[in-house]
Amino acid sequence: QVQLVESGGGLVQPGGSLRLSCAASGLTVSTSFMNWYRQAPGKERELVATITSAPSVLTTYSDSVRGRFTISRDSDKNAVFLQMNSLKPEDTAVYYCNARRNLLNLWGQGTQVTVSS
Repeated sequence: QVQLVESGGGLVQPGGSLRLSCAASGLTVSTSFMNWYRQAPGKERELVATITSAPSVLTTYSDSVRGRFTISRDSDKNAVFLQMNSLKPEDTAVYYCNARRNLLNLWGQGTQVTVSS
């Protein structure tokens, strides 16, 4: 079964950190473009970070998270991660992992991140 499973969301205070994980099965993350999106209530889904497929490993970030978030990949674990630092209340959203390769466009179920004091 081809699927992505996110974990690591939760409630954190402003200025805190969280690390999201996306475990893949049925596909190889190193040969796919892996993305993290987020969707806040009443807003459109937003692309947050991308890591390209091997061998040219490039990362890109939205302006709103650049310098605070880091996307990474562990080929041995077949997983992708999103390290989120200096979190702000406006980072509150459901975060989704996404894999794209050729005609494949696969989404995880999402994990809730709430930044609040």
